[in-house]
Amino acid sequence: MMSTIVCIGSGNMGFALMKGASAGTNIFFTDTDAEKAQTAAASLGAKVIGSNTEAFEKGDYVFFAVKPQVLPQVLAEIAPAAQKRFNSSFPPVIVSMAAGWTIEKIQKTIGVKLPVVRIMPNTPALIGRGMLVLSASPEVPAEKISEIENFLGNAGIVDIMDERYMDAVTGLSGSGTAFAYLFIEAMADGGVRAGLPRDKALRYAAQTVIGAAAMIQETGTHPGELKDMVASPGGTTIAGIAALEDGAFRGTVIKAVEAAWKRSTELG
Repeated sequence: MMSTIVCIGSGNMGFALMKGASAGTNIFFTDTDAEKAQTAAASLGAKVIGSNTEAFEKGDYVFFAVKPQVLPQVLAEIAPAAQKRFNSSFPPVIVSMAAGWTIEKIQKTIGVKLPVVRIMPNTPALIGRGMLVLSASPEVPAEKISEIENFLGNAGIVDIMDERYMDAVTGLSGSGTAFAYLFIEAMADGGVRAGLPRDKALRYAAQTVIGAAAMIQETGTHPGELKDMVASPGGTTIAGIAALEDGAFRGTVIKAVEAAWKRSTELG
């Protein structure tokens, strides 16, 4: 039997995950911006429904693709339908990507212990290269977890993690793409300062980071060891590393992840 997935929210991340899940499923979107929902649905051959309550009544899986600040309003709206479906033979599985919102808090807010899966994707899911981490409540059957893994698998790498780590995941992979974009932009700016054309500098910087990441993934070698392979005595690379360390590069990156992690806990 074909599963029905309803996505509350049709922004970039909701669209990316529904794009990955679209094969062999019935997809529906709902959004306060009806035009945006219609555009997302049309590009996937999906449909739009009129309200969050209807979404909860219809879906086998209900994805919350909304900001943490919006989630209380959504949960209050769907609470009556959630309580009704809790007593049905086939309760839906809630899949939330709202930073900071724990499974327990979602269940308490709607007033019933429906099955809840908490996920943290990142923006490369838009091109099928994301990092997606999930945690599930005890109420989620193993076969449902497997099905959600299949839904998400087309959007990138999926990993199951104990929920106590989810705020740290948010700080690292959830927010970390923006840190990587900033680094690539800065690398390209350095290339321009050294005389390269802007388009070439950006292309070289992006590919350099892609290649470096692939080296870690494919060889399993520690990044410190790979760094040492490039940094020959008295050479250009060690001169550049020294400049980075003068700017407290590693310490600043650590603080960036820590700040994002702390903010995730605050949003909860």
